[in-house]
Amino acid sequence: MSDETDVKQLLTEMATAIQSHTNSHSYDTPLMIGIKTGGAWVANRLHQQLEYKDPLGELNIAFYRDDFSTLGMHPEVSPSQLPVDVNDRHIILVDDVLYTGRTVRAAMNEIFDYGRPASITLAVLVDRSSTKELPIQADIIGKTIALNAGEHVKLLGPEPLTISIDTVRNTGT
Repeated sequence: MSDETDVKQLLTEMATAIQSHTNSHSYDTPLMIGIKTGGAWVANRLHQQLEYKDPLGELNIAFYRDDFSTLGMHPEVSPSQLPVDVNDRHIILVDDVLYTGRTVRAAMNEIFDYGRPASITLAVLVDRSSTKELPIQADIIGKTIALNAGEHVKLLGPEPLTISIDTVRNTGT
C-alpha cells in the first residue's frame, strides 16, 4: 500500500521548521547529517532547500546498532562521510522514520566518536507515534502516524520519494 502523502510538501514544511528552529536558537551555520539510506535522501533534499554552505554529512550506523548481531551484516556497508569537524557545531540530524529510537541512538554514538557537537536537533520525515523503546523524540517532524500491529512504514526512493505502508504477514505456524 502506498501512502498518498505529498513528500515534497512535507519536505518544504520541514525546511521551514528547521529554518525557524535554527533562527530562534541563533545557530549561524548548522551542519546537516543524514542517516543512511532514507535519512540521507531526506537530508539531501532539505540541504538543497536550505542552501547550507557546508557539505552534507552522511552516517552509516550499521556497526553502531545495539541489535547488530540479530540484524546481521548488510551487504552494502559503506563508511560514514563527515566532511566537516563536528566539534562545537550545531547538528541537524535527519532520518526518514523514527520508530524505536535505536537508529538515532546509534547515530548519536557515532557522531560523538567524531567529536563533541554543541547540540543535535533531530528531524524526521515520519514519526511512528507510541512505538519508542528509547526516550528519543524528534524536534522537527514531517508527519506523525499511528500504525496497527504488523504494519510498517518505509521511505522508497531516491526518485521519487514515496512513503509506503505495508502489512507484514506472520509466516509462522
